[in-house]
Amino acid sequence: MDDHLIHYGADFAPYLVTRAEGSYVHDHTGRAVLDFCSGQMCATLGHNHPDVVAAIEKSCREVLHLYSGVLSPAAIELAQSLTGMLPAGLDKAAFPNTGGESNEMALRLAKMHTGRHEIVAFTGSWHGQTAGASAITYNGGRKGYGPTVPGVLALPAPNAYRCPIRHCTDTCEMTCLEVGFGLVDSQSTDRPAVVIAEPIQNSDGIIVPPDGYFVRLREPCHKRVMMLILDEAQTGFGRLGRDFAFQGLGIVPDILSLSKTLGGGFPLAATVTGNAIEADCREKGFLFYTSHISDPMPAEVGLAVLAVLRRENLAERAAQMGAYLREGLEGLQARHEIIGDSGLLMGGELVEDRTTRAPNRDATASAARQVLENGLILNVLRAGSANTLRLAPPLTVSRDEIDPGLAILDEALAKS
Repeated sequence: MDDHLIHYGADFAPYLVTRAEGSYVHDHTGRAVLDFCSGQMCATLGHNHPDVVAAIEKSCREVLHLYSGVLSPAAIELAQSLTGMLPAGLDKAAFPNTGGESNEMALRLAKMHTGRHEIVAFTGSWHGQTAGASAITYNGGRKGYGPTVPGVLALPAPNAYRCPIRHCTDTCEMTCLEVGFGLVDSQSTDRPAVVIAEPIQNSDGIIVPPDGYFVRLREPCHKRVMMLILDEAQTGFGRLGRDFAFQGLGIVPDILSLSKTLGGGFPLAATVTGNAIEADCREKGFLFYTSHISDPMPAEVGLAVLAVLRRENLAERAAQMGAYLREGLEGLQARHEIIGDSGLLMGGELVEDRTTRAPNRDATASAARQVLENGLILNVLRAGSANTLRLAPPLTVSRDEIDPGLAILDEALAKS
């Protein structure tokens, strides 16, 4: 596999997957492996869900691809279904293919609507690898590529376990927000447009902001007449036990960016905003034209995913299975130097000891190898300051699948 493929990140896994179903993938030897990553966190209905497969087959019989200005019924129905799940102010949607594209579209909407260009993003963020999205990704991939997009400013992300301004310990007092905007103001050319944030900093180690943080974040945004984009690529559509993370934050964003979990393993994303913002941008000549935006096949898949989420109450199931998984992880935490956190999205970091909190990167790498050898796929977050084993099983996962996964992790931690 090394002979003809460009290496685009971590090393390739030492196996090939020839079949996948539900919570399992099957390698070229026929071995079944529990996938607690849900693919790239996309297969939230489990691998090859029958409804997703049926939607793809339907599109293959009807229409696969259209000129971007020509729509299929599925694209219209998906927009209606998605916005029907959202509050007023998130009224219109567009459907690109990836989270990076969705964030690019969101940024362009914010810049055009405000007439300004400065973007504030969080340290530890991951928003994609396209030009604009990579400029606001601080978690990794910044070194060696030269200048990024002008006007991008960093805000220290809240992290009570490792306070970015060395102020808090275990309880975030949100001082980082006040200090951070002071730094932003000192760097700004007085053209602030938007703040973009993830409800949970997934790729930085599953970092959960304190209660009330996003309500507080709205204050400096309003003061500077800045918009707020929430990037829910990894937290939307039931992952946290509710349809969207912002429903538990006390705010509604100006623009909502979605991907991964909308396609159930198929490349589908969404950018959603309000009627007034869309109308203003349209009048000003807004342009975001890609070859596969609003394509029929992804739209059919998105419709199927939303239907399954509703029919099977998967947000509620995620809350129940998340509580069960958390209970199991807390049992491991009592026996191993591991910390962790949220819904069916959790992370555990191995540390040298709980006093110094020094990351034990060797043990984390060893545990990742051990679990894979024993039949479990976890995602190891090593970019930036992260040193975390991430668990994000499909929303359809059962207790009978969580139990062996925890047993494999327990054994790996004992050997690491």
